[in-house]
Amino acid sequence: MSFFKNLFKESAKKDVITLFHKPSNQASVRAHTLLKQTAANATATATEDQAADHASQSKLERTEFELDVQETAPTTDQLSSILEYLGPAQAGSVISDATGTTDALKKFKANENSFKAPVTVDWMNARAVVGDNESEIMKLIRTLPKETEKV
Repeated sequence: MSFFKNLFKESAKKDVITLFHKPSNQASVRAHTLLKQTAANATATATEDQAADHASQSKLERTEFELDVQETAPTTDQLSSILEYLGPAQAGSVISDATGTTDALKKFKANENSFKAPVTVDWMNARAVVGDNESEIMKLIRTLPKETEKV
């Protein structure tokens, strides 16, 4: 019996998408609204699809995710991961006036307010999007988790 409990508990586990959000920033508000709506729609669609014909699920993409909204700056470790996901050339888009990863971390440690929200992060796929670019955020959301792609 516990085998089945664990099996269903694991299958119900959702990927976590984190939004580093600043409510006073309009781009951040737009990204937050998009992510909330997409998460709600994905949950509703997944529920409908579970009872419907599975032929409509032939397109492989993520259906559900858990939205984690953080109104504080990331930790230094999280920022390191985000910078790694984006690449050194994008450091200035996340940390004001940063010229690379090392410079970004140095500036962030000196002043956490140098972090530019919004940043949407898919930890499972090691991807991040800076800003409120709807098509890039949707691409990040729809990308299947790496573990699922291998199956």
